[in-house]
Amino acid sequence: MADAPITQDLVTLPRTLPQEGRANLVGLTRPQLHAALIAAGTPEKQAKMRTGQVWQWLYHWGLRDFAAMTNLSKAYRALLAEHFTIEVPEVVSRSVSADGTRKYLLRIAGGHEVEAVYIPEDGRGTLCISSQVGCTLTCSFCHTGTQRLVRNLTPGEIVGQVMVARDDLGEWPERGAPRVETRLVSNIVLMGMGEPLYNFENVRDAMQVVMDSEGLSLSRRRITLSTSGIVPEIARTAEEIGCLLAVSFHATTDDVRDTLVPINRKWNIAALLEALRAYPRLSNSERITFEYVMLKGVNDSDADARRLVQLIAGIPAKINLIPFNEWPGAPYERSDPERIEAFADIVHKAGYASPIRTPRGEDIMAACGQLKSASERARKGRRAAAE
Repeated sequence: MADAPITQDLVTLPRTLPQEGRANLVGLTRPQLHAALIAAGTPEKQAKMRTGQVWQWLYHWGLRDFAAMTNLSKAYRALLAEHFTIEVPEVVSRSVSADGTRKYLLRIAGGHEVEAVYIPEDGRGTLCISSQVGCTLTCSFCHTGTQRLVRNLTPGEIVGQVMVARDDLGEWPERGAPRVETRLVSNIVLMGMGEPLYNFENVRDAMQVVMDSEGLSLSRRRITLSTSGIVPEIARTAEEIGCLLAVSFHATTDDVRDTLVPINRKWNIAALLEALRAYPRLSNSERITFEYVMLKGVNDSDADARRLVQLIAGIPAKINLIPFNEWPGAPYERSDPERIEAFADIVHKAGYASPIRTPRGEDIMAACGQLKSASERARKGRRAAAE
């Protein structure tokens, strides 16, 4: 059967730039929301109840209009509208891959753009979200790393990506309908644009909102944070977020990792592994995921596979083998399928799960390592044409 066509749909939503003098409620943690409501004039004796009511409207029902919060008095709804807004990123475009993957180009305050990707799988799905505009790490195999860092995303801009995806998927429950446990957005991975641990506090607060049981209600075991190895923040992640952890490993010697993941020059493989060994205990977490992109003739030999299993010995782990997703001007090639299979076989025989990731969304540049905002790609294209 022929592949379904790729579609590029412009989605028109209200612009979401902050309105003067009013604070956005999206992304405030429950204690922050409680304090904000009091500061706006909510009596302290009512603040806990009002916080719970507003929270449910925002994150259980997905409501964006204070006037429709029908269990609040008209006077209180007017007070909320006077002091606050409910804003999520603006959808500039939505691309749909032949395999069903959806990529959203989102505009945030300041006119900056980020991307998020929804990957469906058997009635459920994983949402890959961004934590920064651009990236500062310059990993040599990653397209996102070629876009300079502009700024960190706020908690509201991070949570807002989840809300936008639920909008697009029609996943908010209908009022009065029975509770449905099946989720289209069943998992979240912080593997989009940026290094989450260089935006720790905002990521932490956003995940507190996402994990709250009375709203979006995704458990910490449904959230995976991926880091390139910001060692000092790994223990904090365990203690203050407690989600699953993935690490962009990609090499078995410091010489190679220094090139592929330059942050290795600051925190080398030995320092990174020391921090990772403590993570499952500190977070009461499951296995750590080691992400390993397969680059032809660079890191894909049998010797690399044997070194990998020696390095991670004693760490509860699985190794995700990622066929390199090529992008224009990329300096690497994808390892041959037979080489990837041989590498996986060595890892598997050593007792580690070694799934080979099926590339998703390559036709819309939505696969792992391919994210880069369309406006940045266009600017680079114009500069290249002018040279």
